[in-house]
Amino acid sequence: MFEAQPQAELEAKMKSNTEFRQLYYRHQELDKQVMDAELGVLPLDDMTLGQMKREKLAAKDRLIRMYDSH
Repeated sequence: MFEAQPQAELEAKMKSNTEFRQLYYRHQELDKQVMDAELGVLPLDDMTLGQMKREKLAAKDRLIRMYDSH
């Protein structure tokens, strides 16, 4: 998600902002679960998968706003 950003900036943001760090790790966790569900490794119903995708997108949007605001 922040591949184009300098790694040092991302690490500094994660150290200085607890909410950003927690949201970042939550997004990564959701990303892995969604990918596993789409591969068939994690059995989920369509409603749950859709909810996870929406939460992942909301987390990404919030992270980008937080990153850009500082």
